[in-house]
Amino acid sequence: MKQEDKRSRAWYTVPKVPAYGGYNLEASTMNQNPQNLKICYIGGGSRNWAWVFMRDLTYERELGGTIYLYDIDTEAARANEIIGNRLMEEHNRGQWKFRAEPSLERALEGADFVLISILPGDFSEMAVDVHEPERYGIYQSVGDTTGPGGLMRALRTIPQYQRLAQAIKQAAPDAWVLNYTNPMTLCTQTLYAEFPEIKAFGCCHEVFGTQKLLIKIMEKYGWVPKGTVHRKEIHTNVMGINHFTWIDRASWKHQDLFPLYQQFAREYAETGFDEGGDDNWMNNFFASCERVKIDLFNRFGLIAAAGDRHLAEFCPPRWYLESPEQVRYWKFTLTPVSFRIQQREELKKKSRAYQEGKETMPVHHSGEEGIRQMKALLGLGDLLTNVNLPNRGQMPDLPLGAVVETNAFFSRDSVQPVITKGLPAEIRTLVLHHLTQYQGILEAARERNLEKAYRVFLNDYQIQKLSPQDARELFTSMTTKTLPSLGEDWGGYR
Repeated sequence: MKQEDKRSRAWYTVPKVPAYGGYNLEASTMNQNPQNLKICYIGGGSRNWAWVFMRDLTYERELGGTIYLYDIDTEAARANEIIGNRLMEEHNRGQWKFRAEPSLERALEGADFVLISILPGDFSEMAVDVHEPERYGIYQSVGDTTGPGGLMRALRTIPQYQRLAQAIKQAAPDAWVLNYTNPMTLCTQTLYAEFPEIKAFGCCHEVFGTQKLLIKIMEKYGWVPKGTVHRKEIHTNVMGINHFTWIDRASWKHQDLFPLYQQFAREYAETGFDEGGDDNWMNNFFASCERVKIDLFNRFGLIAAAGDRHLAEFCPPRWYLESPEQVRYWKFTLTPVSFRIQQREELKKKSRAYQEGKETMPVHHSGEEGIRQMKALLGLGDLLTNVNLPNRGQMPDLPLGAVVETNAFFSRDSVQPVITKGLPAEIRTLVLHHLTQYQGILEAARERNLEKAYRVFLNDYQIQKLSPQDARELFTSMTTKTLPSLGEDWGGYR
């Protein structure tokens, strides 16, 4: 028992890796009054993440202040100002005030925290990312992180993040920056490339879903009664890159969960784990039967800690994405952009109803950790969670400076990555391919060089199934249709 307990907690020792932020509390620039914070929300007209953040704030009693909502869609930000203030008056005693701010500089000036959650371009451009490659037999289940869609989205996003980094440097250099935008790795990498002293990290909830799956497995095999274990009680050692993260240790209290997961993976390798109901993979574009996750465990012996839709895109396409029929065989879905457009229209109607008081926004906690992270940074309790940060040794087998996802220890004005032992060679090979692609596309975007971007595009796993001529045609088609978002200063393309 003691031996198991020691093993399950081994990775919680704070490592001697340089922390992001500072240790000198006397010289710290952190706000001394957590009831008078300034938060800048870039993308503050969002009807998804901004609403999630608002609802979570209704549960918070230790913090207060003003949230400045900046969005290129000023009217959407003003709508969220009305919705947010009404929500706080009803549920939070008015501790928070929301204010739409059309000037990015004024929204940022003196901010304690900056949250970034933007859509790079519009859904019409995302439709090109996802569906243009289908004309060449290339299928993507998400299209926002890797593959041809992810790389094209990066070309639109990196210039925007360069400008955001410079604005933060000028107006809020001491702020902590929480990034929620995809492609997560490249967004975070760009912030540090433009402003090396920035205090930024990328937040993603994919690992949380795997922790919840571990609870369901425990319930399935009778380890615990249903509904008695919370995700926070599941301790996992996380390593890899965003949406292609891996777990080499998982425990609940003193119990090692790997033998149980191994049993689960053997039993459900062919059928998948389908709970049915509204979460059935055929009824929900974001659901799956976990078959990709299970298959990767059976191949490599580690738990793949992201949703099947994301994991599939990081693997050679013949594994899971060769055709729509193969996708159905693995029991997940290709998410059409038409669904996202329909969902946006429904949320617009909701927004109008909330503004006019015809409907009341339902309040429930999302389980996201942004507020807990901010509280830890303010000195209101320490926190261990997974985040995306430049590698300072926490992933000893991956390039220094590359943005990686591991656990990190949050304390007052400090985020300290937790050292891992690294990935097995067979997984590291896959991860390094994507990190190399990311580095290439970052260089191409910062130089505004489409020819260099094409060369990176040509080496993508999914593009490798095409001839160079077809790859060139696809790249030209995709860049031509999204050129307005890329800007007029792109060159070097023949």
